Amino acid sequence: MQKVKLPLTVDPIKDAQRRLDYVGYYSPNQLERLATSVSRVLNEAQVTLSFSIDPQRLVVIKGQAKIDVELVCQRCDKPFTVTLECSFCYSPVSNMDQADVLPEIYEPIEFNEFGEIDLRDVVEDELMLALPLVPMHDPEHCEVSVAEQVFGKLPAEAEKPNPFAVLANLKRK
Repeated sequence: MQKVKLPLTVDPIKDAQRRLDYVGYYSPNQLERLATSVSRVLNEAQVTLSFSIDPQRLVVIKGQAKIDVELVCQRCDKPFTVTLECSFCYSPVSNMDQADVLPEIYEPIEFNEFGEIDLRDVVEDELMLALPLVPMHDPEHCEVSVAEQVFGKLPAEAEKPNPFAVLANLKRK
């Protein structure tokens, strides 16, 4: 299959009936929300999608996505590269009440008003969920050594008066 730019929206029912597979990409300028969550998006998101109908007659969207991004280390404040990878499996529903009857292996996704799903948003959401909670280099690659890290009690000059002490005095009166 040839790598092509993926569509922004798809009709999952028609694509599942035709058992379509997509192999393609989204360019960095199409992933604006991801770009605001990272220091820099380094390349396009490589995406593989497969539409099918399972034995229960449910439409299934399975996919994988991969992208390289630059994050800033929270220890040393230097940029580093991370490859975000994710796999997902959705079944479209017309409203979230139907989500309760879906098997646990499928995540529900709602159709828009045109009976389509926003494929780019799905991929972008999954990539954002793959971001680390606290971006940091591996300890052996970080400029801040373990010896420089401080744990435990703060020095006396770092302790500040409690801003709520005034409220405590009012409570006593």
